[in-house]
Amino acid sequence: MRTTLTLDDDIADALREQARLLNKPFNQIVNDALRRGLSPSPPDDRPVFRVKPHHSGFKPGIDPLKLNQLNDQLEVEEFLRKNPR
Repeated sequence: MRTTLTLDDDIADALREQARLLNKPFNQIVNDALRRGLSPSPPDDRPVFRVKPHHSGFKPGIDPLKLNQLNDQLEVEEFLRKNPR
């Protein structure tokens, strides 16, 4: 099928350069690029990254919901130790 297509200059330049490097006709390069762009992407061959959870419980008496409060208290104590009144 013949059709008129308006390409951005950078795209046309890249297609012409690829046609020159591969020594193929411009229309074949355009058709190949369109086919690659329209086809579904192949599945990724990289291994799937999985996180293996492990139990990391706190010792009895440690409330994980109050760790930020504990951190704040330690920072205040450190500040007061370095900057006595």
